[in-house]
This record gives sequence, C-alpha cells and structure tokens, in this order.
Amino acid sequence: MAQPFDGYEVDIAHRPQARSYGFDLDRALSSVVALEARVPPDAFTANVLGTERLGNGIVVGANGLVLTIGYLITEASEVVLTLNDGTRVPAHPLGVDAVTGFGLVQALEPLGVPALPLGDSRQLPPDAPVVIAGAGGRAHAAAGLILTRMPFAGYWEYLLDDALITEPGHPHWSGAALIGPKGDLVGVGSLSLERSSRSGPKPINMFVPIELLPPILDDLASGRPAHPPRPWLGVFAQEIEDHVIVVGVSPGSPAQRAELKAGDLIIAVGDAQVSDLAEFYKALWAKGPPGTRIPLTLAREGDVFEVEVRSADRTKLLKKPRTN
Repeated sequence: MAQPFDGYEVDIAHRPQARSYGFDLDRALSSVVALEARVPPDAFTANVLGTERLGNGIVVGANGLVLTIGYLITEASEVVLTLNDGTRVPAHPLGVDAVTGFGLVQALEPLGVPALPLGDSRQLPPDAPVVIAGAGGRAHAAAGLILTRMPFAGYWEYLLDDALITEPGHPHWSGAALIGPKGDLVGVGSLSLERSSRSGPKPINMFVPIELLPPILDDLASGRPAHPPRPWLGVFAQEIEDHVIVVGVSPGSPAQRAELKAGDLIIAVGDAQVSDLAEFYKALWAKGPPGTRIPLTLAREGDVFEVEVRSADRTKLLKKPRTN
C-alpha cells in the first residue's frame, strides 16, 4: 500500500549509518511522521498554499503533541499523521505562530512512538554533523551538516534572525526534523533553497532553530497567540541589488486595496530608508499594531510618490481550528 512519504527517498549515498551516531538512530527516526492536511477551498491561503498539503511532523510530547512547520496546517480542517509502519492517526491542529513559523497538532489516538527530546542548535559548532529526517525511516533521512547560521527574510513578510542552513538538500523538507549529534531535535524544516557551486546550483534547506519553541510552547499548545500580531500589508517582495521590489500582492490585502503593483520599488517606510527585506520588515513592524497606517515611499515607472496603507491583522483573515 502506498504511503505519503513514498517517492521522497534520499539518495543511498547520503543516507545515515547507525554506527556513525552515539544515539539510537532508528528510535529517533521513528519520532518523525508524515503529515497530510486538508484546507477548505474558500480558505484565505488556499490559492497560494493549496488545499491538500503534505509534509512532516515531529513527535515532541508523550501525549501525542506533534511539531511541524506552520504553513502545512494553516487553516487546516483535517490532519492525518502516518507513522513509519504505515499506521494512520487523525490529529487536530492546535495553533500556528507566524513569527517563528512553527505549528502544533495533537494526535487524537496514541501514536506509540517516542518523543524526540528538544535540544539547542546554538550548542552546535560550525560544520556540526546532523541528520535531516523526513518520515519513512532511514531511506528518508540524510546525513548532513550545518552550513551556516544567518538571518533569513522571506518574501511573505517573514524574518528569522538566526536561521539554520543545511546540506544536502532533502527532497521532503517541509516539517522535517533536524537531529543533532546527541539525538535531539535542533530544528524544523521550512524551505528548499539553492547555493552556487562549481558544478552548478545545489539544493540546500533552511531550518527554524528549535530554541525558539520553548518560550511559546504552552501558548501554542493551548491555541493562544504566542506573539502579539504584527501589522501586515500583504506584499510579496524581493531584494534585488540593494532594492526592495514588489513582486506581487495578496488578494484582498491592504496592499491590493492601496493599489500597490508588481514592479513597485519600496524606497522608505516613513522616514526609514530600506534597501533589503529585513530593513523593510523591521521598519514596518516598528510602526505599531495592526490597523496602523503605514506611510510608504514608492518608485514606479520613473515616478516617486508616497502612499499610505492601512495595515491589517492577517490572523483575522484565516480560518480558525475547530474546537473539539
């Protein structure tokens, strides 16, 4: 019978060997499960993220608490977990934190697998060996290393001060587990990226550091906001040659209502000049809570002009998990 992780196997040359680690590799890998989420077609994120989402989750609590990356379960109406032996277990989405990117679900039946202990990625030295694990056991795990730690700014108004960049690239990175040398969880998979090499582009991954979880775990598990909401514009932006360029706007967003367009150059937020995404987001979020009017200086087709955008609370546009 086909499993959701079939087709995402890691090349044999990159798979981890149990003798290389001082912990029980197979036990640790059993804590990683496949996660399937279904989202209503009328959900705010359906057009961008799809209505059927597949990734991974990591069992982090003995009571069936499962950690994943938040975009997999945002607005989900149904979640199913699949263990490495093929057992399928229904789960309930608990919460998503837009600041870190983490999401939590609760298994609705006993999983019968161990919880992976939480570590601290800050304790790892440069080039530390790690296991990059998707659901499905050793065939879906890669022996890798941490390339670097660096700030990461996403085009969807997202910023991490200290993201983990790893290689080799994993074919099933969403919600994957980054397992440290002690057999503990040190990061959660978020994105597939590329780096340049002499032989051409090579896939790498971005992971969210696990040390961001403990301060917000109780709130997230209880369905409470883990952080105050930030002012949101609904701008999709990229930085190109020290410029912040609008590449799109979210339908129904403040940016669309203010008639921002792809190709607009964002020069400043109020009095703050911006030349990269991190500067843009920090200046935006410093203006106040959602609802604050955000003054922008834009350049379009040779003209420079100012526009004021009334920001919003993005979370109010999202479908909430049903109450069990």
